[in-house]
Amino acid sequence: CMAGAVDLTVLWPCREHLEEEQLLDRRYRLQKVPGGCVALPVLEEKLSQLQLPQEMPCELVWIQDPIPSRAACRQTPAQKLREELRRLLGESWSEKLERDVPRAWQRHGDLVLLSEDSFRNVSWEKLGPVLWETVASALGAQRLARQGKVLPNGMRSPSVTLLLGQDGWVEHVDNGIRYTFDVTKCMFSPGNITEKLRVASLPCSGEVLVDLYAGIGYFTLPFLVHAAAAFVHACEWNSHAVEALRRNLVLNGVQGRCQVHHGDNRQLELRDVADRVNLGLIPSSEEGWPVACRVLKKSTGGVLHIHHNVETLPAPALIQALVPQTEQGCLERAGSDGEAQHPVEDGGKQTLRARIRPEWWRWAETTAARIQGLLAELHGQPWHTSILHIEAVKSYAPHVHHLVLDLECRPVLP
Repeated sequence: CMAGAVDLTVLWPCREHLEEEQLLDRRYRLQKVPGGCVALPVLEEKLSQLQLPQEMPCELVWIQDPIPSRAACRQTPAQKLREELRRLLGESWSEKLERDVPRAWQRHGDLVLLSEDSFRNVSWEKLGPVLWETVASALGAQRLARQGKVLPNGMRSPSVTLLLGQDGWVEHVDNGIRYTFDVTKCMFSPGNITEKLRVASLPCSGEVLVDLYAGIGYFTLPFLVHAAAAFVHACEWNSHAVEALRRNLVLNGVQGRCQVHHGDNRQLELRDVADRVNLGLIPSSEEGWPVACRVLKKSTGGVLHIHHNVETLPAPALIQALVPQTEQGCLERAGSDGEAQHPVEDGGKQTLRARIRPEWWRWAETTAARIQGLLAELHGQPWHTSILHIEAVKSYAPHVHHLVLDLECRPVLP
């Protein structure tokens, strides 16, 4: 480490000069050297650029063992985990095993949920329980679990193995809302946080909402806690999710404004009650569309939030995938007959259709037409459906996006 040894009287002006010129090596600390001076660490590759003003005299010294800075000494949890595992395995450590060590995980309180591909090599088995104790210690956890594939049972049940600890119940906080659930029995999707934030900002004051796929309350709770919905009918057929949902309603003090309907929502007896319906099921909520039409208020209609996974061809550079936040308040409305308004300029910004991928728009128009037909058949009179907004929640798989269509549905008055 090359360092400039300076007198204490010019220490801070000299340091400021090195910082301004980007010559300071932040991997190391200032340290005292003989003669009452202090050494400032300088980047060796920039030593030729070191030109201090005459009023800041210094001499170059070579420090063989410089003291690392505090920032350099701090390890990330992933670095600490690898170091502990290397120490545990000794000569058995290999690049193949290192690829098996997770670089990311979900944390729920004192429980860490590892990814499905973590520690799958058979060599880990010989370590037994000491492996999970070491991992938990390195990650600052008391309990460990590992994800598996979602079970194909229609209930979005997780396949999660508890590796360390006796109880899978955890608590998670999103946007000031408390969720509790058993990670071995219920799904929790942190990737949906943008949609939870969006629905929390919707103007739902005084409205009655039906959430057809409530789960543990992913969207039920934001509608109640932040969007001020007057009442929510929450439908869920997974008994484990229903147990968590009931606990979460109490945790957030909104149990008096929600009725839980445990069972298949296709058998739901509700009719003509909803100002708004949430259909938060992917890859498709299509089986719930007839139910959503039945629960909408037949005299005034309302808004459907329809979730779906839409396959998208690789987009040309000119097509933008998302609507910027600043434009979400000025989206165009398009009729279900497919005759959308032509894009117009609004303060120099194009409106919704010009910025949505063609596949997304075609899906939205097809869905709007289908819903319009269902409503007309159900009520024996014409209805009008309008596309309010298309929200891209996340990329679900290569060229597949989780979308939400906000669809306004109104009866056509005589």
